Amino acid sequence: MPVDLAALLPLDARAATLFLAALVGGLVRGFTGFGFAMVFVPVAAAAVGPAAAVGLIWVVDAPFSLWFGVRSAPRATWREVIPLLVGSTALLPVGVWLLTRLDPDVTRWVTAGAILLALAALVSGWRYRTAPSLPLSLATGGASGLASGFAALGGMPLAVFWLASQRASGAQVRDNLMAYFGLSTLVSGVVFTASGVLSGPRFAEALPLLLPYGLGLAVGSHGFRLASDRMFRVVAYGVILVAVCLALPLR
Repeated sequence: MPVDLAALLPLDARAATLFLAALVGGLVRGFTGFGFAMVFVPVAAAAVGPAAAVGLIWVVDAPFSLWFGVRSAPRATWREVIPLLVGSTALLPVGVWLLTRLDPDVTRWVTAGAILLALAALVSGWRYRTAPSLPLSLATGGASGLASGFAALGGMPLAVFWLASQRASGAQVRDNLMAYFGLSTLVSGVVFTASGVLSGPRFAEALPLLLPYGLGLAVGSHGFRLASDRMFRVVAYGVILVAVCLALPLR
């Protein structure tokens, strides 16, 4: 019988765990434009369960995603962002359906495996030099929607998609991600509410986490402005690797 770690943790330990995960996740998201869910969801899933973690991250991230999305929109490459959003919207409900029906331990194993595949694709050296085709963009968006609904990891396929591009700088990758999340947050909010993933308790639990997450975002954004393009990619790869370790249900 699987052990329910969420039930074993005392409330103060859960609160401290979520606070720290929000702070570190904010640092990562502010620097790279993605990665909050990769850090926060595996930790939060162990503390409160996978479904609650997905709802919690939406509430914490939504106001900041909308703000950064508006700021990044003028610099985003919309001919790439829009097909991704279309594909994501199509498969997001499927991801939510899986989230609400699979065993939590299975969910965490699948999450870890998906993150590991993303990292393997990047470190293998696979790159594309031309503009991404429409089928590739739609498929990547679909994978993002599936991952977003299943584990709030919608940024993972997108990070692979843009980091594998020889044409996109670190700044362009970050702007595209920020603009995408600004719009996808609205779509996922509707789907999560309809499916019951978002509820009153999630909003109450999220309030104390807004401060550490916002602080992390501010510090991470400042760090990005000081970093080189190479440093951006190294940190992004490191984030994905750490996320694999956090997602493994070995605790």
